[in-house]
Parts: sequence; C-alpha cells; structure tokens
Amino acid sequence: MAAAAAPKSNAPHIPVLLRPLIAAVAPVQGVWLDGTLGAGGYARALLDAGADQVIGVDRDPLAHDMAQGWGAEYGDRLRLVLGNFAQMDDYATDLDGVVLDLGVSSMQLDLAERGFSFMKDGPLDMRMSQEGPSAADLVNTAEESDLADILYLYGEERASRRIARAIVKARTEAPIETTLHLAGLIERCLPRSKPGQAHAATRSFQAIRIAVNDEYGALIAGLEAAERALKEGGQLAVVTFHSIEDRIVKRFLTARSGGGGTGSRHAPEITREEPQFTLKSRKAIGPDDEELAVNPRARSARLRVATRTDAPAGQSERSALGVPMLKGAK
Repeated sequence: MAAAAAPKSNAPHIPVLLRPLIAAVAPVQGVWLDGTLGAGGYARALLDAGADQVIGVDRDPLAHDMAQGWGAEYGDRLRLVLGNFAQMDDYATDLDGVVLDLGVSSMQLDLAERGFSFMKDGPLDMRMSQEGPSAADLVNTAEESDLADILYLYGEERASRRIARAIVKARTEAPIETTLHLAGLIERCLPRSKPGQAHAATRSFQAIRIAVNDEYGALIAGLEAAERALKEGGQLAVVTFHSIEDRIVKRFLTARSGGGGTGSRHAPEITREEPQFTLKSRKAIGPDDEELAVNPRARSARLRVATRTDAPAGQSERSALGVPMLKGAK
C-alpha cells in the first residue's frame, strides 16, 4: 500500500496512515515493537524517525525472508521474531511503543499462491502463518450453518445463508480448491457489482480469512499483551481496516481509559479500576485527501493511539468489546 510519506523509496509496500501515525507518536525514541511487520513499512519509518530499536514480529515467514534484504542497513537496531503479536509480551517488555497494522497485507494479496485474493487464481489457502487448516479445509468441511455464521458475523455478508448453501451444494460435486472457484460461486449468489462498488466476494473472503487465522482472538490477546508489555508512558498505535476491528479496538481503549460507565440507579455502581491508558483522541484518525489520491484502498483505514499509564494490566470480556461470537465459542 502507498502512503504520502514513504520511509524509503525501495520499500515494496508502504502501510496506510504512516505519516499521521508517526506524527501522533512523536518524538519516536526507545524500543518499539511492530507486531505486524509485513513488508517493513512501519518498522523502517520508526527506525528512521529515531527509535533505538524495533522488534519486528510476524507469523508469516515471507515477511522475515523479505526483511533479510532491507533490514541489513539497520544492523542490530532491528530484531526479528517469527511469532504472533498475541504473545508479544513473551518477546519483549518495558517497551516504549507498539504498532499493530491489522488485516491482510498487500504483499500477501499480490501473491496468487497464498490464496488471499479473489482477483487472482490460486490455491484456497489464506493462512498467514502457512501452518494449520487452510481456507479450503474450512470451506469443504464446515457445516452449512457454521459457514453462514462466519460469513455473516465476520464479513457482515447479508447473503450469508444463500452463499453457504451454494458452497455446500458445489462441494458435493467437487472440492472447492481455488480462489476463483470460490469467488465465482459467491458472485453467482449476488447481484452484479456496479462500477465503484466492492467486488461481490470481498466480504466473504474477508470472513473466511478472519476465521482461518483467528484474527479477532489474536486482536484481543494482542491488545492485552501490549498492555502488559508497554512501560508507563509507552504508546499503542493500532490501524484497522474494517468496522468490526475498529469497534473492538475502540471499546478496548475506551474501557481501559476509564470510559466504561459507572452503572445506573437500577444497578449497583461499577467499581472502576485505575485506567491503564489515556487516549490521544477519542476520535479515530482517517486518511486525508492527499493519501486517498495516492492510495484509494486507504479509505476504510482508521488509526487509534493511546498512552500507557502505571496502572496494573487487566483482562477483557469479549462480549463487552463487540467481538462477533460464533456458535459454541467461549
């Protein structure tokens, strides 16, 4: 993805909202953890802005292969960890900052063999870690009702039942093994997209990818891990790309900054914990016109930034954070 301000001209993809993120956390100093390393756009920007060290975490081996090239110029100022940001406090503590860029990266979408894109024919994979059950496994084995729930709750797809029914019918004739096979099934279930509208398979592919990678579970665990890993005064910056992610992040930070409510005259007063964060702004930061002109895909991106206090870390209740709950989920 391209942003108005790039850390280095030879970086293959630059994350959205890079310029406002660096401005929001300035001055950049100390040790930062980039929990979604990807192509290295945020990590490079943080290092160039003055961070003493950036710990780059990613569960995708491809991100680490790519970093062997661009990371050499930073020497030991860049430390790489193959892992999930949900366990970031196992990799580092006493951090000055944490950055999370959620969702799928451009480099993953661009590689047909990774199976993330409905625009490129490839194996129906979608695994960020390249391990465990794939999207093909999910699509070909899940119960129709479970598929419908995933499409509706994770992708906000209103035609979820119709699409799930079509998938189950099709897989009785032959396994659904490629991205274009699945995308074609979905397209036939929906009206033709008008010019300027999202592709018919957008929401369904998003939902399946989120389920395959347990992205919402990782997000909650990652926010809690960041709370444990940050020092007092450390900053947490999170970039989201769709409304459910942003809702989860917003509710987490609102609750952790003391904005969770105090009860009512009909219920006992809620005992408030000391706030673990202070918000830089209650309103999310979106892309400006300059960035949208360069990268229209940034339109849905939102940035939220908060500063860690000295209060003890806590735990979250998923139901209070607006996390979609599948049948049987805890």
